[in-house]
Amino acid sequence: MSFLSAFSHLDWAQVIHLTWQHITLVGVAVSLAILVGVPLGVLMTRFPALAGPLQASATVLLTVPSIALFGLLLPFYSKFGQGLGPLPAITAVFLYSLLPIMRNTYLALTGVDAGIREAAKGIGMTFGQRLRMVELPIAVPVILAGVRTAVVMNIGVMTIAATIGAGGLGVLILASISRSDMSMLIVGAVLVSILAIFADLLLQWLQRSLTPKGLLK
Repeated sequence: MSFLSAFSHLDWAQVIHLTWQHITLVGVAVSLAILVGVPLGVLMTRFPALAGPLQASATVLLTVPSIALFGLLLPFYSKFGQGLGPLPAITAVFLYSLLPIMRNTYLALTGVDAGIREAAKGIGMTFGQRLRMVELPIAVPVILAGVRTAVVMNIGVMTIAATIGAGGLGVLILASISRSDMSMLIVGAVLVSILAIFADLLLQWLQRSLTPKGLLK
């Protein structure tokens, strides 16, 4: 079967379902990573001694091959009857997403101009007020760059999660491998790539939209 023939014979209802499943899995994992990673980044700016250990720990997690991390998580979740399925996949992608989000938050906040910070202190702002009203709005573009990295990277990782029954577009790729269907394999890979490119463009637009006008070039 040729590539075009494989593309035309796709079950588009299934493709849409798997694509939405893929988006949901990555979206949940990265959203959780934002909820944890941004506060950790703030914590590192407040207590700089924590920056090294926290970033080193997240870096170690990022170096673990995804298939190995899935394997490590399966026995743990099996104790709760959740060994196969989306939960281990979401956990793995959450862990992979922590480093770029946490590190970018830390770098963005430490990169805020000292003059701006001192001016905020000078008008009596507390740490929380400076963070919420001054520093985080300035840091948003860099934080979103970390989110973009996490999303694009983990769209690919989540494809492998089909091996543990998580679903998503990896199902198409696994099915093509089991049938030795090279054309369908290429179709699956192209669909994953299109999803990653679209997500990157969408987040790039969001990043630019949320950048304070004074920082736009």
